[in-house]
Amino acid sequence: MSVRAAQLGALCEQAQVDAFVVTDRHDLRWLTGFTGSSGLAICGPSVMTFVTDFRYAEQAEDQVDGCFDRVICSLSLEDGLTETLPEGDLLFGFDGRTVTVTALERLTAALTDRAELKETGSQVAQLREVKDPQEIEAIAAAASLADEALTATIESGLIGRTERAVAWQLEREMRNRGAEALSFEPIVASGAHAALPHAMPRDTEILPNQLVVIDWGAQLDGYCSDCTRTLATGDVDVESTAVYELVLKAQSVAREKVKPGITGSELDQSARGLIEDAGYGERFGHGLGHGVGLEVHEGPRISRTGSSSIVEGNVITIEPGIYIPGRCGVRIEDLVVVTEDGALSLTALPRDMSIVG
Repeated sequence: MSVRAAQLGALCEQAQVDAFVVTDRHDLRWLTGFTGSSGLAICGPSVMTFVTDFRYAEQAEDQVDGCFDRVICSLSLEDGLTETLPEGDLLFGFDGRTVTVTALERLTAALTDRAELKETGSQVAQLREVKDPQEIEAIAAAASLADEALTATIESGLIGRTERAVAWQLEREMRNRGAEALSFEPIVASGAHAALPHAMPRDTEILPNQLVVIDWGAQLDGYCSDCTRTLATGDVDVESTAVYELVLKAQSVAREKVKPGITGSELDQSARGLIEDAGYGERFGHGLGHGVGLEVHEGPRISRTGSSSIVEGNVITIEPGIYIPGRCGVRIEDLVVVTEDGALSLTALPRDMSIVG
């Protein structure tokens, strides 16, 4: 039995269920190592069963065997679920965040006369928030790959190239270095376009004397990285320079505040307060950060509403930003590991304003 599956099974008593039914692909990968698109796990003190369909019979044998007491391959997940459970008065927990209404109806039908279902929240997602050394190593490798890809991309210059061309080269550089996927579609936004926090790259040339926001990440061995840098294509105006320095200061202060025990909202306010005091509070609309792992956005939440405390082993982003419509945008983002007494940065790129021709 895997240690992670045992961790989940140990939560059954607290949730007042006999077992958990897990269907989310990221949760399943974390629990078992299974990378297929169709799977289901039942985890409890007295049952550890993994179910998949016939397409993944050999893959499940390779990836899951040894993690669970039983691995069942059937024509469908529902058929496999019916095969494995005895009739009885059982109560199974599920994550309402990841189970669709249709999937819930199918599970309910398959469990008729065998078990009832109870929504118990994101138990696996909460366990996933604390990374073990192997996970941290995988995220660090993805971050290093992404750093190298941006360095190679900007060596080709920015001025005169379109945002889309830069984004496409950045993707190629990550793929050529072994990324199995992107964490998300890269953001490359220049000038006033950078005032959109989630701007899509355009077929618009990047001009001299602008700020350019680049947000990108690589996925390696299932784990994601996430980083943002704001670059200059020459001498930018006084306001843009001042905004950049303010965001950099806010990010530096927040990085220094990272330690076990601080809440997400307290960490968010350490950066937000500086930005508000400078008169740009309404231009910083998103949270300061988020967890990163098998998904590029996961817990813990580092935002105004982040009530839970961060703990050792969390991997989080620190990414304040200021966005001025019609003028410019600035975001500086690093990926850090929460350690026993602070934070270790997984991002090696410089944070001071870099000028790229």
